[in-house]
Amino acid sequence: LESELFGHKKGAFTSADSDKKGLFELADGGTLFLDEIGEMPLSLQAKVLRALQEGAIRPLGATREMQVDVRIVCATNRDLAAEVEKGSFRQDLYYRLMVFPLRLPSLRERREDIPLLAEHFLERYCHEYRVETRGFSQECIDALCAYQWPGNIRELENEVQRLVIQGEPGT
Repeated sequence: LESELFGHKKGAFTSADSDKKGLFELADGGTLFLDEIGEMPLSLQAKVLRALQEGAIRPLGATREMQVDVRIVCATNRDLAAEVEKGSFRQDLYYRLMVFPLRLPSLRERREDIPLLAEHFLERYCHEYRVETRGFSQECIDALCAYQWPGNIRELENEVQRLVIQGEPGT
């Protein structure tokens, strides 16, 4: 994960057979999305904090730092404040990330979005798999809206993809 975020120099570790730019360097001048930030190990949290505070990173195996200008957008399904209390998430990184928090309610809290999202995923996967369909029946939409979606939008997307793969063409 450290190599993915910060990059590495050739020879930095056994399989590093060439230099590799990390996500921070690739996002220089733009935005980097870090999904599931709450899963990040404490040791790496310190390095991400340093990158945010000082705008500097050091790829694995490098002898010098490089400056980067990166805006961070993060997502997590964890309660980071509770993780800070438990000691599994750095408090200083928490406050650094919480400059402009957005809470996106779970899918079961915004059921009115389910038909729109399901139609979007249906169109996407029908196009990807070159399948024609008449769309969802009202009965199907009602069933989708009644389900609790513990896996949230990812689960809905996967379910629609499965339906496209298994469905009869033209239905």
